Amino acid sequence: MKTIDQLDVKGKRILLRVDYNVPLREDGGVANNQRIVATLPTLRSILDRGGRAVLLSHLGRPKLGLESTLSLRPVARELSLALGREVQFIDQTVGPMAVAATKALCDGEVLLLENVRFFAGEEAGDPEFAAQLAELGDAYVNDAFGTAHRAHASTAVIASSFKGRAAFGMVMANEIKNVDRVLASPERPAVAVVGGSKVSSKIVILERLLDRVDALLIGGGMAFTFLKAQGAEVGSSLVEDEHLQTARQIMNSAQEKGVDIHLPVDVVAADRFAPDAKTLVVASNAIPKDWMGLDIGPETIATYAAVVGRAKTLLWNGPMGVFEMDAFAAGTRDLGEAIAKATESGRLFSLVGGGDSVAAVEQFELSDRVSYVSTGGGAMLEYLEGHVLPGIQAVFDAE
Repeated sequence: MKTIDQLDVKGKRILLRVDYNVPLREDGGVANNQRIVATLPTLRSILDRGGRAVLLSHLGRPKLGLESTLSLRPVARELSLALGREVQFIDQTVGPMAVAATKALCDGEVLLLENVRFFAGEEAGDPEFAAQLAELGDAYVNDAFGTAHRAHASTAVIASSFKGRAAFGMVMANEIKNVDRVLASPERPAVAVVGGSKVSSKIVILERLLDRVDALLIGGGMAFTFLKAQGAEVGSSLVEDEHLQTARQIMNSAQEKGVDIHLPVDVVAADRFAPDAKTLVVASNAIPKDWMGLDIGPETIATYAAVVGRAKTLLWNGPMGVFEMDAFAAGTRDLGEAIAKATESGRLFSLVGGGDSVAAVEQFELSDRVSYVSTGGGAMLEYLEGHVLPGIQAVFDAE
């Protein structure tokens, strides 16, 4: 895997694809700069060695071409503050003015171009648009793991124009390295904590994990499909009846492969889906009619924490309950605390990835206490499922 540090950048325009698809405030400023900060090591590797950084990114999903509310101009201001140096911006993405701006750069300077999704050719993976983008740089670096599952012009198609002059940025390299540490060569015992609302969105991940882990801890709404498949009374809890047989097949496969599947033994049930609902802790197989399970219970938390305490490698994908409501946050928070403590002890390598689990570790201030938090979202889930990601494969092919 060729990374930015192995690329000759001195005096060259380094076309850097980043993922600056950040949330914006009502006043147009950047609400969360995490994705911007994540790219600083890659940028500094370019700038400190005399390279000229030309940045490409998307923002949002523009439907009408150029949309002023989705301009990257405020992102340039935020990046300048984070980087501690001026970041130039022009409201062009391709064409003579954009090319001229890149050629006017001096060593150590940064230019952010306008939103690539203002052009239909980006999401269409149009080779002609990719060729126009390729005119903007002398080498290409992909540091946008969050879009690596998209075969778009700036994330995949463009790489073929830079044979021998393409590399991964540090965000990309770290994502690949850390996910592979869990999936390809995990230190045993290996454990996966999988939660979220629906089994249907996790079937492929669960099936793939059965070949890679020693224990599987299941929580969240999806647990009730498994429990009902075992004959449990789950009240009005979320259940995908069409996937009961799928749940049985996963449990049977786990048994055949010697993987321990742990399901909740108790839950926090509520009489309605609301922050101020009446709650009670009940056995997971005896939830009262018209009540619903919205979090794992204290006995389950203790059991799951004990499994975590014996693990050497752990993947966490999905919350244990409706953590956004205080009454149903304990399962996610307390299990997260157990993962953090095991990680801090040096016994455990912990990877958090996939949507709501990332939001959960941020909410409970656990991000700095686990080994790695993936920024990938959908790309992370597809990578876990075993898909070849176009944005990754394209760089490998161009190396």
